[in-house]
Amino acid sequence: MTTKPLRIRKAAVLGAGVMGAQIAAHLTNAGVETVLFDLPAKDGPKNGIAVKAIQHLAKLKPAPLGEKSLAKSILPADYDEHLAQLKDCDLVIEAIAERMDWKLDLYKKVATHLPEHAVIASNTSGLSINTLAEALPENLRHRFCGVHFFNPPRYMHLVELIPNKATDANVLDGLEGFLTTALGKGVVIARDTPNFIGNRIGVFSMLSTMVHTQAFGLGFDAVDALTGPAIGRPKSATYRTADVVGLDTMAHVIQTMADTLPDDPWHKYFKAPEWLAALIEQGALGQKNGAGFYRKNGKTIEVLDLSKQDYVPSEQKASDEVAAILAIKDPAEKFGKLRESSDPQAQFLWACFRDLFHYTAYHLADIAETARDVDFAIRWGYGWKLGPFETWQAAGWQQVAQWIDEDIQAGKAMSDAPLPAWVTDGRRGVHHAAGSFAPAKGEDLPRSKHSVYERQLFPDPILDEKAPEGETVWENDGVRLWTLGDDRIGILSFKTKMNTVNDHVLDGIQQAVRVAEEKLDAMVIWQTSEPFSAGADLKGALGLLQEGKLAEFEAMVANFQATSMAIKYAQIPVVAAVRGLCLGGGCEFQMHSARTVAALESYIGLVEAGVGLLPAGGGLKEIATRCSASPVGDAFDNVKRYFETVAMAKVAGSALEAKAFGLLRESDVVVFNSFELLYVAKQQARALAESGYRPPLPARHVTVAGDTGTATFKAMLVNMLEGYFISKHDYEIASRIADTLCGGEIERGSEVDEVWLLALERKHFVALAQMEKTQARIAHTMKTGKPLRN
Repeated sequence: MTTKPLRIRKAAVLGAGVMGAQIAAHLTNAGVETVLFDLPAKDGPKNGIAVKAIQHLAKLKPAPLGEKSLAKSILPADYDEHLAQLKDCDLVIEAIAERMDWKLDLYKKVATHLPEHAVIASNTSGLSINTLAEALPENLRHRFCGVHFFNPPRYMHLVELIPNKATDANVLDGLEGFLTTALGKGVVIARDTPNFIGNRIGVFSMLSTMVHTQAFGLGFDAVDALTGPAIGRPKSATYRTADVVGLDTMAHVIQTMADTLPDDPWHKYFKAPEWLAALIEQGALGQKNGAGFYRKNGKTIEVLDLSKQDYVPSEQKASDEVAAILAIKDPAEKFGKLRESSDPQAQFLWACFRDLFHYTAYHLADIAETARDVDFAIRWGYGWKLGPFETWQAAGWQQVAQWIDEDIQAGKAMSDAPLPAWVTDGRRGVHHAAGSFAPAKGEDLPRSKHSVYERQLFPDPILDEKAPEGETVWENDGVRLWTLGDDRIGILSFKTKMNTVNDHVLDGIQQAVRVAEEKLDAMVIWQTSEPFSAGADLKGALGLLQEGKLAEFEAMVANFQATSMAIKYAQIPVVAAVRGLCLGGGCEFQMHSARTVAALESYIGLVEAGVGLLPAGGGLKEIATRCSASPVGDAFDNVKRYFETVAMAKVAGSALEAKAFGLLRESDVVVFNSFELLYVAKQQARALAESGYRPPLPARHVTVAGDTGTATFKAMLVNMLEGYFISKHDYEIASRIADTLCGGEIERGSEVDEVWLLALERKHFVALAQMEKTQARIAHTMKTGKPLRN
């Protein structure tokens, strides 16, 4: 289905609170000119509230902006002086507090300033979209809908789109395309019911967990040990999540459910537990004021113990029996053992799953079109690995349904509402090859035919969906070169853990380039799952050093450089498709590619200094070459911006920041939706191939800063050493980085070639690798995953 694109040149966000400001930030990340509105300030400039909100963005973690300087592009505004700014906006998102009366008043105030072509949306998390639409003039209602971002909006994949009864289907389709590609979101269409899909199911899950916490007498930290990664959910689990969200916010959402869902069979549970209300009354609201279910006492994390009415050190974990059950790989066996166990923790977990499954099945027809919408909403909005229906189906649909029904009949479930008839009609689940179950139609519906999804060659799979395997062109133990379709564009994927680089990968890349030159038009380096690459295999490198195999170690370093050069000088374009971590050697490979296409959430860095080394896969050589080719500044001025980044092992917090660091080129492409990454990379590879691609000529005239540049860097480092900002070994590493970037002990302004620079990299890398302190850093990082400052 081809959909008319929605062109968004300028947007406005109404409301400069935490969500509104961050939505404005993400629109700005995506290159959309954005105006951020709030009430006029009582003192100072009238747009002062919006100004402060924009300034505050730089302090938030995780960072809402892909690159800090983007804050200057957001226009601060107020409702007294700047409503005329709305007249040329293509998209207006309202994001003020969850008060129906306030929202309706605001709509009346801005309605006459809204252009007829604009799409108007509310970021409400659960208020009626149809009621809000009634506050708009009739000629605007067809362009109005709910667009519910999850917090934080840059990082949470889910956006719920909620049409009102008059919303134009073309408007909805256009907005879905914009949200998916331009903002990188996973869109789920929700029905106009309280709390929509994500919060309706997600908040019920948290509420039922609280009910069962009390019923089984468990501690809050024990529950978090059970309801986090142990069952495929985020580390923050239940009570840490509540602390992050804010206990007052949690209570407000629960109250909203009580007020708006009077006929829900679970309604009697829609109230804050007594202990939650007591915490709020005492002002313990969670992370925002330092205490909630947890608090930090010095370096100790303490948890509230209800029996002692005080905080105690957090130490409760899953019992041995439940830990063993949760370690079982087979979901059916796992659920069976949870249900039959007499351990209170096992009974608690079964009860939580039972009531979640019961509630979700009972309400599916009211809140969503298909079971897929519910599972994606919970996965993308709450960070679960599997949605509730996927979890149920994986555990054995009919057996679990029978257990739920038995518990309902025995009065053990939270509600005596019967399971819908379709649950027990003999089905094996709700997700099948033909699609996912839609109760209103009584059949399975395939994924959306919206044209935007043609860009997702490997969409986020639902349970049991099989990804295309492609056709293998060549492979070894380290890599696989394969094609998808008959477009003659190879895809190179690594086979190692975290896609690290070992000898098999190095040899494999070089051979894959040769095969691609012979049989294909272009090649894309793309991993079937994140990360792009965590860098070199440190274990193998350290092993060679400890065994005294220095010649083999030096040969490995030379082979690393040869691999980067094979990528750079391939006779076909090699495009790097980067998402997630892209560190060390992985960063160097993308630096040598003809072009990089990077997902926004790419964390790119030359991090070798953190393990006592320097980049030696051609990374420093490539930086020196780029600096020499720059039309502005001299060799030292240009290399200076890179030195601190490399010496401090800085990792860019986004692909946009990687451009600011110079680790991505201006010509490299940033993609906001990681599921579109391979499609865009293949398009770039095809365009390069069709334009008669030739690799660059060898860099034989690289102008460097020489010994004068190195001396200047060393003077800076001495000051840092004497001020105890760096250790002696940090000084040693950074001095060698400086020497390599500046071309060694030659005069400033001298010309060298790539071979010279690569030799410098190798010399310093091998020298550092033999040092005791470097080997200690490598060993510590391998053991703990954290750097050692020695």
